[in-house]
Amino acid sequence: MEVVASAPGKVLIAGGYLVLERPNAGLVLSTTARFYAVVRPLRDGLPPDSWAWAWTDVKVTSPQLAREATYKLSLKKSTLQLTSARESANPFVEQAIQFAVAAAKATITDKERKDALDKLLLQGLNITILGCNDFYSYRKQIEARGLPLTPEVLLSLPPFSSITFNSEVANGTMTGEKCKPEVAKTGLGSSAAMTTSVVAALLHYLGAVNLSCLGQSSSDSAAGRDLDLVHAIAQSAHCIAQGKIGSGFDVSAAVYGSQRYTRFSPEILSSAQVSGGTCLPDVVSDIVTRSWDHEKTQFSLPPLMTLLLGEPGTGGSSTPSMVGSVKQWQKSDPQRSRDTWGKLGTANSMLENQLRNLNKLAEDHWEAYESVVQSCSQLACNKWTEVATNQHQELIVRSLLAARDAFLQIRFHMREMGIAAGVPIEPESQTQLLDATMNMEGVLLAGVPGAGGFDAVFSVTLGHANDAVAKAWSSAGVLPLLVREDRRGVSLEDADPRTREVSAAVSSIQIN
Repeated sequence: MEVVASAPGKVLIAGGYLVLERPNAGLVLSTTARFYAVVRPLRDGLPPDSWAWAWTDVKVTSPQLAREATYKLSLKKSTLQLTSARESANPFVEQAIQFAVAAAKATITDKERKDALDKLLLQGLNITILGCNDFYSYRKQIEARGLPLTPEVLLSLPPFSSITFNSEVANGTMTGEKCKPEVAKTGLGSSAAMTTSVVAALLHYLGAVNLSCLGQSSSDSAAGRDLDLVHAIAQSAHCIAQGKIGSGFDVSAAVYGSQRYTRFSPEILSSAQVSGGTCLPDVVSDIVTRSWDHEKTQFSLPPLMTLLLGEPGTGGSSTPSMVGSVKQWQKSDPQRSRDTWGKLGTANSMLENQLRNLNKLAEDHWEAYESVVQSCSQLACNKWTEVATNQHQELIVRSLLAARDAFLQIRFHMREMGIAAGVPIEPESQTQLLDATMNMEGVLLAGVPGAGGFDAVFSVTLGHANDAVAKAWSSAGVLPLLVREDRRGVSLEDADPRTREVSAAVSSIQIN
């Protein structure tokens, strides 16, 4: 038996910083970048004395990092003890395993399913974790080989490429100083996607949820309950692993897909945080019975619009320290910060309303919508009004321009907040690039995702305008990534993605 589950990375296009506090919302898109967790038994059979075992074995393999970690799992407490070198371990994976096993034990009550769960645990857990190339930065390798910064070069990399460690010291500190190497990432929420994929795969493997009916019946209440359990456990494991209770929009996107998100009350996880996972079964029983108050409503980009992400390569933004500086500014200047947040909240709502309106217009007046978007994709925004020849087309153009205006306001207030808090939310180098991008033909939005900084830029383009943007970015030294929006959340896969890649490659070979 083998179970493969995947979960997507995310891009927060509006709601940076505000999403940390209820009742502010964030607009988050899930992406084509996915983490995969493959779960299978370590042992096929069981020796006769296995009923008396107090521990079972767990093996976690990360082929891209060339790492393997081994553990003993307490069958009573659901806690792990590392039996391999410490550097082979990943706290997010460890918490995901512990919380998922404890949740399966807490939620499976009938004897037959409990016996099946116990047998699966006694057979041991063999877990393999794979992340799409999109989560990691290959910019340095591309530059070292003297290759151009183009999506085509990224496409030429083998799927699930091995990851080199980024051993440069951050912020130009003394070169002799020892530092722990870190994998350079593209800011798509890899830890949330990885945690969610492991939790989902284990809960399905152990029989606590059934993810096989997702997609065709996601409105079904049983499928909804199963997703809610995956969310509660992934959110808890992720918070404990990172040592703080964040907003959780990255985990929510990994579970449910693209959405408008309002965070859960931090108190929901107080028992998990206080215990630090020492009395795990009690903690998990508490988590699964609590009423989670996060809000998520369906949201995605309107049709014929493309999300494009770019890696400027000027690196060096730390989201936690930027958030800390903004919070410090809120305390020191409460009146001004409240005023800025109020304006940002209004602009975020305006953007959301216009994008929702465009989705509705596409649904109700497809031909008019398609015609306008394709025409505008070849024009700069100051010419868009010229394409409207009837009332419906006028409404569509008006909505496109209103979405742009709302986004320009968001950028203005985010820059204002960055200057006041002394952090580079939209640094000058990004501002120049984003202004130039927004002036290009067929570009609706261009900004910095999430908390901002130097790490990434995004654009939303009309029709096929993304090709021209990608070329312009490449020539400006920005690497256009292959990531696009994919509104799906967590999914059950039919096979290990590596076998799929091999069979796709084989089927593409032409025999002459």
